[in-house]
Parts: sequence; structure tokens; C-alpha cells
Amino acid sequence: MYNPGDTLIISNVSDDPFAIDLAYMCGQRSEIADLISLKVYANTEFCPRYISDETDMENIGRSLEGKTVVICSAATSNSRGSLAMRTMMLARGAKDNGAQRVVLVEPDLFFSAQDRGPHRGEGEENRSLEDLKKFDGQPFTASLYADLLKHSGVDAVITVHNHSSKVQRLFGRAFNGEFYNLIPNELYADYVKYSDMVATGRDGDNLVLCAPDAGALPFVRSVRESLGLPAASCIVMEKSRTGERHVRMSVSAQSDVQLDQLEGKDVIILDDMVRTGSTVIECARLLREGNPRKIVFGVTHFYSSPEGRENLNSDALDEILSLNTIPSILNRDSQGRLRKKMVVLKIEKWIARFLLGYLGKDASKFERDFYSVDMSSKNPRWRPNLTTRR
Repeated sequence: MYNPGDTLIISNVSDDPFAIDLAYMCGQRSEIADLISLKVYANTEFCPRYISDETDMENIGRSLEGKTVVICSAATSNSRGSLAMRTMMLARGAKDNGAQRVVLVEPDLFFSAQDRGPHRGEGEENRSLEDLKKFDGQPFTASLYADLLKHSGVDAVITVHNHSSKVQRLFGRAFNGEFYNLIPNELYADYVKYSDMVATGRDGDNLVLCAPDAGALPFVRSVRESLGLPAASCIVMEKSRTGERHVRMSVSAQSDVQLDQLEGKDVIILDDMVRTGSTVIECARLLREGNPRKIVFGVTHFYSSPEGRENLNSDALDEILSLNTIPSILNRDSQGRLRKKMVVLKIEKWIARFLLGYLGKDASKFERDFYSVDMSSKNPRWRPNLTTRR
């Protein structure tokens, strides 16, 4: 059982539901607000303080000695720059007061989309001058973020489905291998297999998994492997940009099936993130030409925006399956009209299972029960009390 005496789970925002749930799942019974004070001075400067025994005059600056501090940083309405600075101050405060280790849990790793600069780096020998020019004058922010986190006192980083191999390499180096990129293939596979979202058919013969581009193919294949349905097939798309918000889709030769083999089948498009939704809708429109029974979009990081909600409300998509790595997607206002076809898998149990194992604690209670389901009553598949994986 988790021992609150040797590990503290905190957040960089007061009353953050994701952090509170994660702490609870890990067995922490103390309220986060009783462990740390997140003060902001009148001049807007942030000044956190780990709460200690006010009468203890013998252990000043050593109240966290030997402890592990876990900072949960889930994207909120606060700016990511502000949250990042808060995280670094929390890490430094932990180390300045004796903490042995600081672990950052950041499900949607900040600044990881800014994974290039105006120079060729490791593995980038073939970058064109045109590509380099796009970043002329910009910093390589993902690299800076890794360096700053390490310098502030963070010893390990846990994130979810980071798409950039370059970011994975540089964070791995910065944290001496203690960068853990959790891939949610089992989450999607479990829900697809045991819910009524799609009809998989015998051994998956009615199911097609779709990679919207070649970059998504490894994840699609990992989900198919986790499904354990040998007859499930993959269709892979190739895309070319015709403008800032416009793409053209075609079926890749890497595909197991072509459009004319989708008749009556259920198709799930899988990707790591969505912002505007333009790519996935073009993908879904092309898939519709094969006359499938149902098209679902499964996405890990859902950035809710007016443009994205408008695009994804298209009839080309029947349902959307997401994780709560960006917790605001649980808000019905953030979902907007998409709430009628939105399903969110809450991953606090899944993160807790990994974190407990990392800390050498017993995580067996999450062996099978490792996520919860959030769905609006507007969704036709909604059932009362539908909160668990079964």
C-alpha cells in the first residue's frame, strides 16, 4: 500500500481534479492543499511553500528529506508558460527542502510540438533549407524545456503518447533514460473490444483501423496487436498539404485493404492529437467512399477549439473517442455539440498503475480496472452509471 510518508503527490494548480484523482488512486489520503500552499503575491509572482510543522525548529530546510515529490501538471486554462514556471519552482522548492527525487507527471508534454530549430540536429541531416527557414529566428523550445526542468530539480518525466521521436531522444538524454512515454494502445484496445462502440466481428473481421498518415502507423499497429483480433485490418492514408488548413488524402500502398473493401465495416481512425480537425475529416470523407457502417475517431490529446469542434461535428464522423490528457475535454461546454458523439476515457487509474509500479508499490488493484468512462447523456450509447470499463 502507498505510504504517504515517503511520497507526496502535488499539483502546480490548486484543486486540479486530475492531480486530486491521481493522488487518491495512489492511496494518498491527505488533501493536496494540506501538503503545499500555492501562494501568489500581489505583484502576481508565484511563491509555493511545502507545508511543514510550524513548531519544528530542528528540521528547517529538511522537511522533505528522503521523500519523493510527484508533481502532476495537467493542462488547464492557465497558460502553459505559467504552468511550466510553476512546475520548475515546485521542483526547486522540493530539492531545496531535502527531497530525494522529483518526478513530473505531465500527460500532454508542454512545448513538445516545438521540436525543431533553425539548425540541423541529430537525425536531421536531410532537412531542407526551406524547412530550416520556417524556424529562422525561433528557439528550439522543446530542448530548452527539458534543460530547464532538469536544472530546476526534476529527475524523471512521465508523459503520454508523445509523437516526436526527437523529443523522446532529447528528454531521454536530459533525464538519463528516465523519460517514460506511456503509449495508450491497451486503453483503446480494451474499450474497443468490450464496449458497444463498434462491431468487431469474428476475430476482428469487421474492424478496420486507419492511420491518417504514415506517422500514425506504428500506434495503429500497436492497438491492433493489443486487440488480439487477428482478422482486423489496417488502412493507411497518404496526405499532401494544399494550404494551411487544406489537405488531400489518398490510400497508401501499405494498406491491408482498399476503399472498395470497407463496405459495411466499422473503421477507427487513430492519431495522437487533433487541433483543427481538418486532416481527420478529409480522411473520414475519403473513407466514406467505401461505404463503411461506422467511422470513429480515436485521439489521445484533444485540443478543443471552436474551429476543431465545428470541423469534427461533420457527418463524416459517427463518434469520437479521446483520453483526458487535456482535462478540459471533460467539460460539456468544451465539447460543445460534439458531446452527442464524444466518449472520454479517464486515465488517472492507468497513470496511477504505472506510477505505483515506478515507486515500487503494489498496483495490482488496477490490473484490470485501469480507466473510467465519461460520456454525455446526449450520446445515443449513454447508459446511467456508465463510469467503469465494463
